[in-house]
Amino acid sequence: MNTQPFNPLHGITLKTLVTELVEHFGFEALGKQINIRCFTQDPSIQSSLKFLRKTPWAREKVEDLYIKNQHKFKKNQ
Repeated sequence: MNTQPFNPLHGITLKTLVTELVEHFGFEALGKQINIRCFTQDPSIQSSLKFLRKTPWAREKVEDLYIKNQHKFKKNQ
C-alpha cells in the first residue's frame, strides 16, 4: 500500500533533489535563492547533502524550491 500518495517528494532522494536543482539553477543562482553556505561557499553536491541531512530548516527550504520548480525538471527527463 502506498502510504504517501499525495506527497510530491515521495520516492525522490535528497541526492536527486539537490542534483536536479544544481543542474537547473547552478550553485550561484541556487545560493541567491536560498542563502545557505553549502550553496555559496565552496559548494558541492556532497557537502550540500551532508549539511541538509543535519539541518531540517534548510532542507525544508530546498524541498520547497524543488516542489515549486518540479514541473521544469520533468520536461528535461
